[in-house]
Amino acid sequence: MPVFDVATVRKDFPILGRSVRGHPLTYLDNAATSQKPLAVIKALERYYSEQNANVHRGVHLLSEEATTAYEAARGSVAKFLGLKDTSGCVFVRGATEGINLVAECWGRTHLKAGDEILLTHLEHHANIVPWQVIAERTGAKVLVTPVTPRGEVDLVAFKGLLSARTKLVAFAHVSNALGTVNPAAEMTRLAKAAGAVVLIDGCQSAAHFKVDVPALGCDFYAFSGHKTFGPTGIGVLWGRPELLDAMPPYQFGGDMIRKVDFAGTTFREAPERFEAGTPDISGAIGLGVALEYFMPIQAAAHAHEQVLLAAATERLKAIKGLTIVGEAPEKVAVISFNIEGGHPHDIGTLLDADGIAIRTGHHCCMPLMKHYGLSGTARASFAFYNTLEEVDRLAVSLEKARKMMA
Repeated sequence: MPVFDVATVRKDFPILGRSVRGHPLTYLDNAATSQKPLAVIKALERYYSEQNANVHRGVHLLSEEATTAYEAARGSVAKFLGLKDTSGCVFVRGATEGINLVAECWGRTHLKAGDEILLTHLEHHANIVPWQVIAERTGAKVLVTPVTPRGEVDLVAFKGLLSARTKLVAFAHVSNALGTVNPAAEMTRLAKAAGAVVLIDGCQSAAHFKVDVPALGCDFYAFSGHKTFGPTGIGVLWGRPELLDAMPPYQFGGDMIRKVDFAGTTFREAPERFEAGTPDISGAIGLGVALEYFMPIQAAAHAHEQVLLAAATERLKAIKGLTIVGEAPEKVAVISFNIEGGHPHDIGTLLDADGIAIRTGHHCCMPLMKHYGLSGTARASFAFYNTLEEVDRLAVSLEKARKMMA
């Protein structure tokens, strides 16, 4: 594996050179959204300054160029996910829309009273609420797999909850709140053996390590561009083409239509079937550039992040009164913690005064926080452009914050 030169990489991210409140920016809120490399910023500028046109329907040069770039981005997505073709790669606004699309278009037509949907306690609200709503509409029931004190999915309980009634299993590849890496391939294998369809929320995995969708064996996989060094407002839902083509669309107009007549309308196959109207062309192009930037450094970047995780875990554990929440042996570089006598929001505010950006609160995981008897945590989440020096800044600032809150 080549040596990872973080100093050189940081030069690709203009925002990392700014100051915040008189201090160098230490950006440790990557699980909420990642920063964007200059290549992505330039790609957006190039599209709007040189290629701005609608895709697919135009015969003029700008439309041809925009269409080529847009579909090339879909090719980058397929490569990023380990796929041989693009037929199941649907551009959506983000993982949230992708999960809602499956709930509405697959769930509404396939679930019925008595069926069961199996989730885990680690889920983001975006992978809970859509299934609750669909369960209410169809008469299906939502079951929840518990987690262990270390923040791992209880696989024994997971196996025990699977049955012939389980029609869909949905879970996060990586917990956004704790950083836990779930045994996604094993969970998928068990779910498929029970006859269930499997959806994986890949928001937190896509930005940290290689995702091989065929090896996972799932039926749907969703991730967001803004957490993967791309623009906001763009994401991907991959689905098995045979499942997507059997699902009714939920928005109508534009390229998703094959033929319209007042007597009736026919729709195209996936992925166009679920891309009604003018898509986020620039967002898709920017995402494609982000993935092409990331893929060559992915393995070395992940190894660097694991060094940061180990160093930060050691430094934070040495701080009196600080408790790390979630210590699964398999984690990405995310650390949730609390300090005795201090509210997470106070911790975040005090760190911001030192130019350090972290996330505080329930992290859109209220059921998980309730499970641990917490109102929330402070969360430091690292990306490959973070440094050991920034780990030191975090530890020093937290020690100062602890003394101020004592």
